[in-house]
Amino acid sequence: MKKATVVIPNWNGMKFLKACLDSLLIQDTDDFEVLMIDNASEDGSAEFVRAEYSSVRVDVMPENLGFAGGVNEGILRSETPYVILLNNDTECAPGFVRALIAAADRDPRIFSVSARMVNFYDRTLMDDAGDLYTVLGWGAQRGVGQPVSDRRYGKPKDVFSACGGAALYRREIFSEIGLFDPDHFAYLEDIDVGYRARIYGYRNVYEPDAWVYHVGSGTSGSKYNDFKVRLSSRNALYLVYKNMPLFQRIVNAPALALGRQVKKRFFSKLGFSEAYNEGIQEAKAKRGDLKIVPYTKAHLPNYLRIEAELIGNTAVYVTEFLRRHMPGRKKRDQGQSA
Repeated sequence: MKKATVVIPNWNGMKFLKACLDSLLIQDTDDFEVLMIDNASEDGSAEFVRAEYSSVRVDVMPENLGFAGGVNEGILRSETPYVILLNNDTECAPGFVRALIAAADRDPRIFSVSARMVNFYDRTLMDDAGDLYTVLGWGAQRGVGQPVSDRRYGKPKDVFSACGGAALYRREIFSEIGLFDPDHFAYLEDIDVGYRARIYGYRNVYEPDAWVYHVGSGTSGSKYNDFKVRLSSRNALYLVYKNMPLFQRIVNAPALALGRQVKKRFFSKLGFSEAYNEGIQEAKAKRGDLKIVPYTKAHLPNYLRIEAELIGNTAVYVTEFLRRHMPGRKKRDQGQSA
């Protein structure tokens, strides 16, 4: 049996698939298989892959299940110890699969391993070095927009969660904590499942030797649009409802309220006020139907560790934001990383 299954969720992404699949053909290990879950594409994606890549298994869904539903199908249909989720708008370096497997092999308590994601078009810049979650209720890409040469992103590190766009997961742990939540459909579902793993005491780590180049927003089409803003605002509230017990929501209430107000003003300025509000209202309406992580006293130490990390991650987010948007600081940081 192979050690890993690379699961590629796809919806009308044929223009990206050649680069993605070609990069998997030149990996420096063959200890993996590839499964594409096609979410009822209408652009000929499934037919193209079946014709051009005979080693790739293609399973076509009867409807678009979103990222969460699509990858769940891939996880359930795989039999290998590890599952590697990979966005279709990526290109992997030759050591990508090997590095992810080697990192996971180091500790059975590792649930996920996040790859070093680099900007596809400007390969001097990071795209993601593992995901953050903050006390403001915001998810964020650690390292986004920072120089690839920065030493901060050149070392393995425990992170809050892996970015599901290019990450390995230990398949057996899903039977304990649950799969990706299909209620999310897309966006923040990777932080949600990583959050659950942390509550149960598992680790999520970042592996800098697993390089992958990422276009970003390949399926949704743009960084901001009504669909993405609505789902992201809804799912951000889902994260709080589902994963924070009452005492933690009370402690974080002022910061969470501030976070929502800042996001509301930000999206209003961009012209997405209606989409943002729709997402918030949808989350509130569905609150009673969500799959909430049950609170147990045995998990209290994990909640306390998570709370400390939320505070620390907020500082990391602010620091990285300033590096990206303050030219003087950015130049000093680039000099330090050289």
